[in-house]
Amino acid sequence: MITFDSLTLKAWIEENREFLTGARIQKIQQPTRKDFVFTIRQKGDSRKLYININPQFHHVCFMSKENEEKRLIEIPQKPPMFCMLLRKYLENAVIAQVNQPTYERILEFYIETFNELSEKIYLCLAIELMGKHSNVILYNHDTNIILGCAHNVGAEKSREREMAGGLPYTYPPGKPQDWYGGAFAEENSNENIDNYYAKCIFDDKFKNLKNGCRQIVFAKLKKDKNSLEKMEYKIQHSQDFDKYRHLGNLIMANMYNLKDYSRFVHVFDYLKNQEINIELNEQLTLKENANTFFKLYNKGKTTIAKLTEFIDKTRANISYLEQILYSLEIAKSIDDLFEIKSEISQEKNKKTIEKSSYEPMELEIDGFKVFVGKNNRQNDYIVSKLAKDEDYWFHTKDCAGSHVLLKCSSPIDKLLLECAKIAKKYSSAALSSKVGVIYTKCKNLRKPPGANLGYVTYRSEKEIIID
Repeated sequence: MITFDSLTLKAWIEENREFLTGARIQKIQQPTRKDFVFTIRQKGDSRKLYININPQFHHVCFMSKENEEKRLIEIPQKPPMFCMLLRKYLENAVIAQVNQPTYERILEFYIETFNELSEKIYLCLAIELMGKHSNVILYNHDTNIILGCAHNVGAEKSREREMAGGLPYTYPPGKPQDWYGGAFAEENSNENIDNYYAKCIFDDKFKNLKNGCRQIVFAKLKKDKNSLEKMEYKIQHSQDFDKYRHLGNLIMANMYNLKDYSRFVHVFDYLKNQEINIELNEQLTLKENANTFFKLYNKGKTTIAKLTEFIDKTRANISYLEQILYSLEIAKSIDDLFEIKSEISQEKNKKTIEKSSYEPMELEIDGFKVFVGKNNRQNDYIVSKLAKDEDYWFHTKDCAGSHVLLKCSSPIDKLLLECAKIAKKYSSAALSSKVGVIYTKCKNLRKPPGANLGYVTYRSEKEIIID
């Protein structure tokens, strides 16, 4: 990471001094606690000044539209208090002078404006680009008293330099002895700064968004796998409920020669081919004891049936979550990640996603169209919107991967093999030596009611082994 230093700031100021001097501040926005957007107009030309005080990406520049999109700026509906303060004092005010204290990483805008009594006053907006100490401070230049800060600095954080409304503004202690750095101190410094930091911010947000989605999926996956393990253990160690039905049948078959209200009965077990004793509840009749055994049998049978149903659903959900993890691994754009995030959170993301991002990748083989889904939503789109009965569907066997759709009703073997190779390439088994790929006509696919996105059942499938 290249650091935004004092020489870079000096070069940027000299490049933009003419535009800034005498310019009017039209609009102020604060997307987060760490960045600001000032719309500045000078002689019919409007530019967006971007200020970032994140310790990792601290810098200042005029943004291009392309790099504004890369920064993924979203303006909150309710602006922070400091933003409201800046709007109160600076909107429609004129920048009278731009300055940089010698050797410092501080950009100063001296603002000519008016107070509540319509008296002309001078304010200073100090943008301090100093790593973890970066800040934006507005103070009255005439009285040197701070009006507000992007974040206050109390005595517990710094005994040498407290920063808060009502305190005097002072420069950082330990004045630098010389200019240093200069990574962007060259021609077109603003363009270089804008391009470099826009990419850094985009890469960081992309990484954080992907990791955030991973954590959500991993948490759900861990929960489902734990539940599956417990249910499978319960079934494996469950009692043999059929024996209760058998005991009930033995009692009913021998009621003619047995007595009610007995503690034990002695009967012949035709399955074991021997005499056995059955322990009873002596407060119940023989028929009531038999019914008790039948109830235990029915209860056990119902429990096993429900557990089996839950196990099937949990396994399907685990497969679905593993498919999401695969989609995250191959995601290339921020829209892909927003789409996956909206799927796993079951919410519509505030960011508008273009319709094209929902559509799968389209290829062409020997003149035939082939579609490849990059996530569950696109896989679902392939099955529900694009697939026709006579088209062919491909998917790797027993592992996460993309749905592959071949728009052809009677493909030759070579075409089937090429589509199977594509299914392997776009799967979690892409690097495996041998992978089975199943394929069938789309009329053999079925999406169960209430199933997860992209989940289908199939029949009449064939398999191709891809090395």
